[in-house]
Amino acid sequence: MLVTVVWTIGYAVQQQRLYIDSLRTQAEHRAQEEVAEARRAAGEERLRIARELHDVVAHTMSVIAVQAGVANHVAGERPDEARRALSSIEETSRGALWEMRAMLGILRGEECSGPASRDGAGTAPAPGLADLGDLVKHTAKTGVRVDPEVCGERPELSPGLDLAAFGVVQEAVIHVIKHAAVERCRVAVTYHPDAVLVEVTDEGVGTGRDTGKGGPRPLAGHGIVGMRERVGMYGGEFRAGPRPGHGFQVTARFPSRTTGVSL
Repeated sequence: MLVTVVWTIGYAVQQQRLYIDSLRTQAEHRAQEEVAEARRAAGEERLRIARELHDVVAHTMSVIAVQAGVANHVAGERPDEARRALSSIEETSRGALWEMRAMLGILRGEECSGPASRDGAGTAPAPGLADLGDLVKHTAKTGVRVDPEVCGERPELSPGLDLAAFGVVQEAVIHVIKHAAVERCRVAVTYHPDAVLVEVTDEGVGTGRDTGKGGPRPLAGHGIVGMRERVGMYGGEFRAGPRPGHGFQVTARFPSRTTGVSL
């Protein structure tokens, strides 16, 4: 009987250790999968941002080419107009260089494969905050009404910054459609002399409660990561989280003037 009791205890201890080891192995495997998924999602988001910025830079280069042609054409007869064209080329090229360096900053340390731009892109202007009307129309087709509010005098924005701000609004609205379970949201764009403030708010359910549309409201989804990277690329400030009581709010502040870079 003593031998049987000792054997039973030893067997139980062994099984418990095997069970704990199995749980530890499963947890490590899940952690590795989550890290791999996060890296894959971040790589895809960086590639998408890089493609958009490539389109911006390509469009800027086409503008520079046209201005250079004008300067060359009028250099002899109208030197003042040629100087204005050359000055515009200088300003535009500095902005394009800043956009490219910002893009390389996003891609630093990441290996992305695939085409550099979309077919047919490169000469058409990229979307910006002026296209909020189109976003409102497209969102209405999903059953969610967007109430836009624009305050202040719009400053001169670089194409990349304008695209990044529009991308934040677009991703935030998609976040509302997927997770808020509401019929409307508010998009506010406020232009300050030195900054652009974007806010997207809704009255839907907050983080931690089931929305009926795929589970609790995420705070670290792929869209949130993409918005934060877009804002960080321009040295801005980003916040996303539940509002007091209920609802969710995404806030992004972009400095409207970027530090110049030398060619």
